[in-house]
Amino acid sequence: MPRPLQLAVIGAADCDEDAFDAAREVGRLLAEAGCTILTGGLSGVMEAASLGASEAGGTVVDILPGADRDAANDWVQTVIATGCGDARNAMLVNSADGVIAIGGSWGTLSELAFALERELPVIGLGSFEEQLPIERASTPLYAVAWMLDRLGAALTD
Repeated sequence: MPRPLQLAVIGAADCDEDAFDAAREVGRLLAEAGCTILTGGLSGVMEAASLGASEAGGTVVDILPGADRDAANDWVQTVIATGCGDARNAMLVNSADGVIAIGGSWGTLSELAFALERELPVIGLGSFEEQLPIERASTPLYAVAWMLDRLGAALTD
């Protein structure tokens, strides 16, 4: 049986309401398409994507920077507590088939660099599209549809 696509949803732990809502919608759409959602496991964009996926019955795997599994947000099924700080960014990206970035700061930028180095498909919603060679999305639906198309999958009805 083929393994489901694993898509990383990355972004800042501190985000505004628009980024939170976009990440929640991305998580929901990915889950409805049968993808496993990977996040850094904390708050903000990571929590919103986990919430959206969970609400849609999806699977969320959080890869935490710390060693405490209880630090994960409440919307995950699987927690990997790495205890290795920012090095977890490489683990997250190395586990992904593609990356959707929503907003973000330095940690997001490092994850994007790892993804570009690995030549993964990357799309951003207000996340370094001006500075990096990544696709720009105007809506969560476009971001998910573009990603799934690049990976040979499609949105389900």
